[in-house]
Amino acid sequence: MRIRKIMAVVGVAAAAVAMTAVPAAAQSDTTTTFDVDAGTLDITAPATADLGNGDAGTTISGQLGAVTVDDTRAAADASWTAEVVATNFITDDGGDASEIVTPGNIDYWSGAATATSGNGTFTPGQPTSGDAEPLDTTTPVTAFTHTGGTGNNSASWNPTLEVNVPLANVAGTYTGTVTHSFA
Repeated sequence: MRIRKIMAVVGVAAAAVAMTAVPAAAQSDTTTTFDVDAGTLDITAPATADLGNGDAGTTISGQLGAVTVDDTRAAADASWTAEVVATNFITDDGGDASEIVTPGNIDYWSGAATATSGNGTFTPGQPTSGDAEPLDTTTPVTAFTHTGGTGNNSASWNPTLEVNVPLANVAGTYTGTVTHSFA
């Protein structure tokens, strides 16, 4: 019996040596890379908008058309804030107060997004007409924000302007500029 035990131990040891003596399979690793390009943060708005017409002492209301933010920065923090300001709206030469509608008489509301893409939270500055804010030449109004996202994203909205025409204003076509930008 002792011989059997010795032979069994010798047989197991020989099998273990045979298993470790087999060479490992050949391998070749390739370190592979690629780049994700960083783009830009852009905002576009219509070149012109006609809000319609109305009498002095009334409110003229209309939409500007689609304002779009396109964020292709592929950033780890893809947050942004779009703001809006306006100039005076004037008719003729704007020589006196009766020919000017100041931005303080023009309320802006972004409304909800008309389209979004990407992750994160898209938040309108003024979701409803009840949230409308007067525009100003020095203090920008938040139009829309994006927070908490990564990578690329985009948002579009169609803001409304409510022009509170002073009772003393004269008839004519009033022209001014509404500017959307980033904070």
